[in-house]
Amino acid sequence: MSATIPGPSRWETFTKLGAQPFLRLPTFLAEMTDRYGAIVAFELPLRRFVLLNDPAQIKDVFVTQQHSFGRSEGGRALRRLLGSGLLTSEEPHHRQMRRIVQPAFHRERIAAYGRTMLAHAAAWAAEQRAPTQIDVHAEMSELTLRIAGETLFGVDAGPKAEAVRGALRATMESYPLGLGPMGRVRSMLHFLPSTRRFTDARSALDEIIYAMIAQRRASSEVGSDALSLLIAAEDAEEGIHPSDEQVRDEALTLFLAGHETTANALLWTWYQLAQNPDAEAKLHAEVDGVSLDGDPIELFLALEYTRRVIRESMRLYPPAWIVGREAHEDLTLAGGFNITAGTTVFICPLVLHRRIEFYPDPLRFDPDRWLRDDVPPFAYVPFGGGARRCIGEEFAWTESALVLATLARSFRFALEGPPNVELAPLVTLRPKGAVPMRLIPRSL
Repeated sequence: MSATIPGPSRWETFTKLGAQPFLRLPTFLAEMTDRYGAIVAFELPLRRFVLLNDPAQIKDVFVTQQHSFGRSEGGRALRRLLGSGLLTSEEPHHRQMRRIVQPAFHRERIAAYGRTMLAHAAAWAAEQRAPTQIDVHAEMSELTLRIAGETLFGVDAGPKAEAVRGALRATMESYPLGLGPMGRVRSMLHFLPSTRRFTDARSALDEIIYAMIAQRRASSEVGSDALSLLIAAEDAEEGIHPSDEQVRDEALTLFLAGHETTANALLWTWYQLAQNPDAEAKLHAEVDGVSLDGDPIELFLALEYTRRVIRESMRLYPPAWIVGREAHEDLTLAGGFNITAGTTVFICPLVLHRRIEFYPDPLRFDPDRWLRDDVPPFAYVPFGGGARRCIGEEFAWTESALVLATLARSFRFALEGPPNVELAPLVTLRPKGAVPMRLIPRSL
């Protein structure tokens, strides 16, 4: 017998989500979870959704029954920017390109990238004239942009940093407008200011990336960056070389994941540390006791508390805050809940990671909660899961820990503005506006 999925009425859903449902989703999903429990169904005109907070059901979507699901409407809308990269492509193209991209994230590559991460973080710290006020989101974005430019593209992104950051911001802000039936219509109406902004921003990114591809193809040198590896790659199973368009799609996908999400992870980590002095003091004690020279992987492994700080920050503020999958066929999830073909299933780490069933005192920032091994599999999914788990996960962990440790050796980050920063839930979990902080030099 099928179990009934509880949820609000269609009218309540429509009135609470309004004209821009994506921007109101975090509050709505949290409220519905509190009211109805681990699984919630809701509808908008022509669309049916189910939110999952049960790890067994999440495992069904990511692993056990993954082939019954494809990209959701949100993923298809993101394809307007990223093309058919790893984040947006379907099988078998996704599997083929993952084999091609994977060598760029082998352990020895991560070690080489780590040296670049440390160098850029140290250079950023040396450039600061503290005490001074900064917009920590903008600064972390520029720092991770420089790191992504060198590690992924083998170039100094400094001269183009502002142009790239502005183009990414414009595409992120336009993303919610591209969702739903009206979103598809808007994307074809080029006289609309929002459509023009998106088109101009995408063209700017394409111009930069295609120029780098052309320059790399014309060069006889084979670099160690991800772009060089992509251009020189071949799928050994099928003997296929990526085209310029495929390289562009994967490069832009890696760039978004390697820059945007890590910048946000660092921002929210500084934000949490500024409000939790005990955790900040323990972080400083650890980073003061290690050498930032030597092998980056050994340093990463030595930064045990630092990694717990980042893990806890991504629990409360996961950069990839929501994942959508669309059912291709009728199926049954754990617990006997039937999902009909065409239903969009949401997994929302921003809600899941705050469930009291898995995280006692869930709103408290507590890095030491990760000393306990009591969180069930698929109750913590900041990088997704299964065959589509983020290919750059180790890159992101390494960059976040090495940058955090390097900057924490030199500075404290103190909040200057209100303690509650408003969220901007776009493609990633950004802040709404600037996040002012004061850099306070530390004397070791």
